[in-house]
Amino acid sequence: MLQETVDEIAARLGASATIEDRSFQLLAYAAQSGDIDVVRQESILRRRATEEVRSYFEGYGIAAARGPVRIPADAELGVLARVCVPLRHHEVTYGYLWLLDDGTLDGDALASVSGLVARVAAALAQEARSRQDLGRNLRELFSPDADERSWALSQLDVHGPVTAIAVRTSLERVAALWTLPRGVLSDPGLPVQGEPLVALLAPAAQAWQLAGRVQSMYGTAAGVGDARADPAQAWRSWREAVQALRVADRVPALAPVAAWSDLGVYRTLARLSQAELRELAGETAGLAVDPELARSVEGYLDRAGQVQAAAAALGVHRQTLYYRLGKAERLIGRDLADGEDRLLVHLSLKAARLL
Repeated sequence: MLQETVDEIAARLGASATIEDRSFQLLAYAAQSGDIDVVRQESILRRRATEEVRSYFEGYGIAAARGPVRIPADAELGVLARVCVPLRHHEVTYGYLWLLDDGTLDGDALASVSGLVARVAAALAQEARSRQDLGRNLRELFSPDADERSWALSQLDVHGPVTAIAVRTSLERVAALWTLPRGVLSDPGLPVQGEPLVALLAPAAQAWQLAGRVQSMYGTAAGVGDARADPAQAWRSWREAVQALRVADRVPALAPVAAWSDLGVYRTLARLSQAELRELAGETAGLAVDPELARSVEGYLDRAGQVQAAAAALGVHRQTLYYRLGKAERLIGRDLADGEDRLLVHLSLKAARLL
């Protein structure tokens, strides 16, 4: 339906046209005629605009606009003049119609396709509502209560193997989750410990790609649980996804998308309560006065006590690292040459990252 409509709009106006969702993912495009700029080329080739392009156009207020927005050409940036028509239904913007403007797109011309624009907006709204209705059942499917999970499965057509994905929301972004593949269920605000997270249940084979796609929509972080052959066990994958997200938020090396299967020791630490993490992190509280010292000790332990490799990674001389390690031992009262002490210090530093 979208393809037929964008073709008709382009034919009526004699303009190159595309339809994108709210996250600037390309949904449909007509045959492009005349001059097109790099922005349009990249949008068609990549199927979505870059973050820089998105920020540039959103700077013209298109997200809140109630009617067409004219965006002037910018020779320096290589951007041609265009008209953005927000696809709004019941005061909600679900996407955008983009028209390259050669100077002929006046008010009368745009008014002539207002019915087609309304049809596209209504179709996007209907798709969004149907996806949201299905997504609401994720709350029961991810519940630890067996009866709720059983009821949810009776309402959903879900087949394994499946994987749960948790994504941090963003007040600045509204992602078009209804544009995800049909086999993906989503809930844009599933509450976890008082915080709403975006929840998704996807076929296991698509999970990693979808996690990256939705994470980029929001520009935040995402966690991916392990696959479950039985959809009745999807709640376990969801629990892992939430914990993986927690790690992605705190450990830059594992961000922006962290998979439960790749967390290593953080799989154990993520299961601890905040109180337990604070107690463990307290073992190296003395290093808090010198973050560089803590980083040096962690780098040394990450490399299994190999001073030369750690010094090279830290960009310091070996003697400098020896000095820092000795100072750290005095501050925390632990001997880094002792296996038990070394393990405790290493876990303590990792726990501190999750606080």
